[in-house]
Amino acid sequence: MRTIDEIIIHCTATPAGRKVTVEDIRRWHLARGFADVGYHYVVALDGTVMAGRPESQPGAHCLGHNARSIGVCYVGGLDVQGRPADTRTERQRQALRALVRQLRRRFPAASVHGHNEFARKACPCFDVQKENF
Repeated sequence: MRTIDEIIIHCTATPAGRKVTVEDIRRWHLARGFADVGYHYVVALDGTVMAGRPESQPGAHCLGHNARSIGVCYVGGLDVQGRPADTRTERQRQALRALVRQLRRRFPAASVHGHNEFARKACPCFDVQKENF
C-alpha cells in the first residue's frame, strides 16, 4: 500500500441536486486523458459512498499531491446559477464525515484538506478546516 499523508476533499462542480455517478465521472476523466476516475471515493446526493480508483493506485485529483493522498469527492458544489456553493445534502455531510473519519483511522498520519488549499479553485466549495473531521 502507498504511504498516505493527505485526504483531499473535492466536489464535482455540478449544480445542486443533479445526480452524478462514479461512472459519469469516470467518463469525464477518461475523455480528459486520465487512466481512470481520478478520485478514490465519490459521495452521492443520498449519501451513498461509491468506490472510484483503487486506493492502491495514486489518484488524479490534485497536482503534486496524488502520490501520497486519497481523493474524496462529493456530488455538487454549484448553485442553480452555476456559482460555487456548499450544496451538500444532510446525508452527504454525514457520509463524508463518516468516510473521512474511517480514512483517518486507517491512515492516522493523514491531514484533511480541501482542493482549494492547493489550487486556485473554489472546490470543494466549503471550508474543510472548519468541519469536524
